[in-house]
Amino acid sequence: ILIKSLNLKPAMTIADVGAGTGFLSRQMASSIGAAGTVYAVDVQPEMVGKLKKLAKTYPNIKPVLAGVSDVNLAENSLDLAIMVDVYHELEYPFEVVQSILKSLKPNGKLVLVEYRAEDDRVPIKQTHKMTEAQVIKELTAQPLKWDKTIASLPWQHIIIFSKTK
Repeated sequence: ILIKSLNLKPAMTIADVGAGTGFLSRQMASSIGAAGTVYAVDVQPEMVGKLKKLAKTYPNIKPVLAGVSDVNLAENSLDLAIMVDVYHELEYPFEVVQSILKSLKPNGKLVLVEYRAEDDRVPIKQTHKMTEAQVIKELTAQPLKWDKTIASLPWQHIIIFSKTK
């Protein structure tokens, strides 16, 4: 459901920020084909090590070790960046989003997937949830425009923004 919601196209350049073991990176790499690139970004060296092993099977996945405030990606290089259950965990959310913005092409998309704080039935600790309004308020404080929220996942929001500058 999430992959369909992203409207991926062949040859896109994507950053999976907080890629972990690369579960989503693999799905996106298959969707965009060999001409596309998925930068699997993580702050944990051990996860980047796992992503390097994964990249042997998926040559269009490029592992990247990020800093706590910088995703370490080239300027104006991304069509789309996605963070799944990551944003609320960031030590420096404003700075991380700024570094993603530098990497996004004009009109590039930033997608946040976060557990819904508005729904008490979501079986996750409150500290790991965010309301849609909270996400929109925080991200539109930067040069981002809220495009839409997709409610097709059982427990999470898919919140899509476009770069405005």
